[in-house]
Amino acid sequence: MDHTDFAVIGAGIAGASIAAELAPHGSVLVAEAERHPGYHTTGRSAAFWEECYGGPGVVPLTLASGAWLREGGFLRERGALYIARADQLGLLDSFEQTFAGTGVSITRIARAGMERLVPGLQQGWVEAISEPQCADIDVAALHQHYLTQARQGGAQIATGHRLIAAERRGGLWHLAFEQGGQATARVLVNAAGAWADEVAQIAGGQAIGITPLRRTVVQLRVDPPVHPGLPLVLGIDGSFYFKPESGRIWLSPHDETPSPPCDAAPEELDVAHAIARFERVIACRIAAVERKWAGLRSFAPDRLPVYGWDGQAEGFFWFAGQGGFGIQTAPAAARLAAQIATGRGADAMTQAIDAAVYSPQRFV
Repeated sequence: MDHTDFAVIGAGIAGASIAAELAPHGSVLVAEAERHPGYHTTGRSAAFWEECYGGPGVVPLTLASGAWLREGGFLRERGALYIARADQLGLLDSFEQTFAGTGVSITRIARAGMERLVPGLQQGWVEAISEPQCADIDVAALHQHYLTQARQGGAQIATGHRLIAAERRGGLWHLAFEQGGQATARVLVNAAGAWADEVAQIAGGQAIGITPLRRTVVQLRVDPPVHPGLPLVLGIDGSFYFKPESGRIWLSPHDETPSPPCDAAPEELDVAHAIARFERVIACRIAAVERKWAGLRSFAPDRLPVYGWDGQAEGFFWFAGQGGFGIQTAPAAARLAAQIATGRGADAMTQAIDAAVYSPQRFV
């Protein structure tokens, strides 16, 4: 490996998308520790685009990405429903207040409307917030689109290359990888997901405190089968969500267990919690637990993403801390970050986004 303008660490959705956006503006190397891009988090996503996911601070990125994703054929309409019991109506009120004025499309519906959307809904669920714009994302297609776009732009994608050393001298980053490869780069882009803090430590960057949190997903076969048009159903208290997928149910207990960066595996207790919560929502028989897996969602301390130049390491650029919303915000986030990294102004996709909200400088 020789000199490159941008060395991007990580080839998940973060690394792939920013590499694709940077490729027209300089030479790009993407270094991925695993043998396959997207092995850890991107490939384990529950795969939906949901306007409210991540909170009001993420909404501008999500909305700015929506049109691009739809026009590209990456979304399939699903709809979402935040459901509540009688003792949780205050949470519905708070939810509406939180997202008032953000531009998201939500409406309050009563029990009769819920029953039409969720056949077999158990008693006790009395009101909900409907979000009709929610959609499934074809995550694999989106990830491959960005990898292909990056390669077509001249980017080199090197899998099996774990960064072990990064030293800044002579205005360049001198990089070394576990397998013996070396490279120099003008800019080092930290798109390492759960390993973002480790990469920053290697490069002498500022301490931000990106924390990986484990999230569990279970695939169920149920009897009778759920209607394929069932919306994404979420507990307003944040204790579960589920949706249909290829004739099965994808279910999560919405767990957030701190974890070291690793190849995450599901815990049986989390699987049991997920199933118990699902059984309280829909009347059906669980015929089989067919699959279970876990992924890591990585957050900064304020749970907003981190895009921009490091506060203490010259030429070190952050593109990390994207939690569970990194896929649904990828188009706008990567475009915005690439504009910051190359000194270009905003375009039609990013002009309504305040980049300062996501700057690493907020932690200095």
